[in-house]
Amino acid sequence: MAQKKLLVVQTAALSYDVARKLDLPGANFFPSQSVFPAVTCTVQASFRTASLPGAHGMIANGLYHRSLRKVLFWEQSSALVAGPRIWQDFRRAGGKVAMLFWQQSMGEDVDILLTPAPIHKHHGGLVQDCYGKPDGLYADLCRRLGGAFKLHQYWGPAASAKAGDWIAAATAEVMADPALAPDLCLTYLPSLDYDFQRFGPSHARSLSAMKKVRQQLAILLAAAEKSGYGVVIFGDYAVAECPGGAVFLNRALADAGLLKARDVRGKLYADWHASRAFALVDHEAAHLYVADAADIPAVKRILAGLAGVAEVLDSDAQAGIGLRNARSGELVAVAREGCWFAYPWWRARAQAPDYARHIDIHNKPGFDPCELFFALFPPGISQEAGRVRGSHGRIGSGREIAVASTVDLRTQPADTVQLGRCVKEWLRGR
Repeated sequence: MAQKKLLVVQTAALSYDVARKLDLPGANFFPSQSVFPAVTCTVQASFRTASLPGAHGMIANGLYHRSLRKVLFWEQSSALVAGPRIWQDFRRAGGKVAMLFWQQSMGEDVDILLTPAPIHKHHGGLVQDCYGKPDGLYADLCRRLGGAFKLHQYWGPAASAKAGDWIAAATAEVMADPALAPDLCLTYLPSLDYDFQRFGPSHARSLSAMKKVRQQLAILLAAAEKSGYGVVIFGDYAVAECPGGAVFLNRALADAGLLKARDVRGKLYADWHASRAFALVDHEAAHLYVADAADIPAVKRILAGLAGVAEVLDSDAQAGIGLRNARSGELVAVAREGCWFAYPWWRARAQAPDYARHIDIHNKPGFDPCELFFALFPPGISQEAGRVRGSHGRIGSGREIAVASTVDLRTQPADTVQLGRCVKEWLRGR
């Protein structure tokens, strides 16, 4: 008799410490390690290729495209992730695969796909929509669930566990539908991420978010059992309190004359063509791009002299941890415990580029957690980095992620890459 189908639930910010507090029936969590940097795109790419960032190339949530001299965050093309997928042989043998709300999924070699894909209007604003495969999938799920997926609940000041509620319900519908019913279903729950970053993981609001994600996981476990699925649940990173606050690497580089900015009507826009060095920041990690190798020692000295920087990795050090890739920075900075990296290079609020007070996840040259807060005046997105109380990216002791499985993986995987290999082997023996 064939074994069960499999549901994989990648749960944002599900550290081992958090998982132990969930007390979730049917899920026996054990600790494991993430990959560095422990950020969403990097971790998801590492799991689905069972390889390190140096191999698959998603070295952060954003990439600096050297030929364009442009930073682009959260791009969704699956072609950005190099390497064979863990389900490749399984699908060739007739297995049906679904990917719901995973990053870099558009164009992926799967049978069922659902991911946010809004249309940005030329005059401002957007049309909320999701990209679905097969045709009509998203519209059908909206009818079944009594409403559309709301993008403002997925990211921004109004982001909340409601996004995870919709995703959990949609996943249950996909598993239960005989016409869809994938043999392998990968889904994503973002619900812990928002308040953990806003308030820190120990805040009362974060404890409430934990109750919400517990409910979502319970719904998925019950739906999986009803539809004949085994379940693997795993976290991507551990969010830590950051009392040390933001570290502004690009300000230090600008002060040294290495980062250049254009003054456009009093606002300072970074000039990637003239800059000799800049930082692509992503939570507790940053890739430093240095145009001339002769400047690398100076950049390294500048970073090492900042109180919030724990270490600076050169090319050899990056290779040693499986991070070195053609897309990687000449240097990689790691934030000191309790600190995180913010992207601004300006100091006066009046000098801030226009996009600084808007949600602009694709074009900002760094991840901006301030987008989780409203600004009261002028109206828009906050620029107060001090409001951010939680961050992630570091790995190691105290930053363990949680893994649980209702199927026999034959071992407790030590890290995310090994977990991907274990799932691949399970699929092979199914």
